[in-house]
Amino acid sequence: MHTVLRPSASRSGGAPLPTARVAVAGATGYTGQELLRLLARHPGVVVTAAMASGATTAVRRLPALVRVWDGVITPLAHETLARETDVVFLALPDAAAAELAPALVDAGVRVVDLSGAFRLRDAGARARWYPQTRHLPNGVAYGLTERERNAVAGAQLVANPGCYPTAALLALAPLAEAGLLVAGSEIVVDAKSGVSGAGKTPSERTHFSECHGNLSAYGVFGHRHGAEIEQGVAAASEASHALTFVPHLVPLDRGLLSTIYLRVAPGTTEEMLGEVFERAYADAPFVRLAGSSLPEIKHVAHTNFCDIGWRVDPSGRAVLVSVIDNLLKGASGQAVQNMNVMLGLDERTGLL
Repeated sequence: MHTVLRPSASRSGGAPLPTARVAVAGATGYTGQELLRLLARHPGVVVTAAMASGATTAVRRLPALVRVWDGVITPLAHETLARETDVVFLALPDAAAAELAPALVDAGVRVVDLSGAFRLRDAGARARWYPQTRHLPNGVAYGLTERERNAVAGAQLVANPGCYPTAALLALAPLAEAGLLVAGSEIVVDAKSGVSGAGKTPSERTHFSECHGNLSAYGVFGHRHGAEIEQGVAAASEASHALTFVPHLVPLDRGLLSTIYLRVAPGTTEEMLGEVFERAYADAPFVRLAGSSLPEIKHVAHTNFCDIGWRVDPSGRAVLVSVIDNLLKGASGQAVQNMNVMLGLDERTGLL
């Protein structure tokens, strides 16, 4: 690793941090620009390259990052990434990430992939939702940081979770792991995301005239994040659960709110759920527990926090509300959090 030191940076106010060379491939999209904004002021890294999603894009600058990051966006160059970086962030389409990530891993570069190419462990599910991913390279970790820190720390390739699964699983997984969910019961994840979650490429659905003043469901029984949520719940629980996941598009530029409906044993109290969450996230600086004061998108916008609230009635009906900024905790912020863990840094570095 590149060992240039920055005297002003430290792990705990003492010794300076070693500087890792990092690059962003796909730097012109929403998540790519958020990554550059975070990495440019991160005390433990130096940005050595920021590349477009393809080889034909002309060199250009990003006006929104002037005086934050004054580099230029260059065409995608695989050899440069393999030769001149320690960590590469891939904010690329699934097919491009599926091709590039294994080659970088083989070259000894550590990768944080923000596409969905390597998130699903089951080969059948992966073939359905990410057919371009032919195999999982060695050393892949699922990057839900609060649940997978140890795996992330030693990983060569971190599959950064999707925004909807991040919000849903941070709320669901501790309860599933604690055995509080009624076996065989249905879980309903009713999730709403801002328009930036659809990416920067415009479509009829994301056109301003279609979104403004509107609320629409999409991907019903056919959204790939449903498989990712199912995978996370199954990994945390010994019991099986049916999952219904319905995402919605709301006229916001950023933010995501999941309302989750589930069944717990009759007599389970809000205090009991609170104790489970407190144990699960005692050492999680980016999870805030709101209890019965249900959180809102404005509480987390432009931050890397996930806020979780809950209500339970005596019959065992429970409602969880989990909110994140879809571009930060749901994408770029969590990616930097994972990089911090990979480099042995305080996971808050560059994010507060």
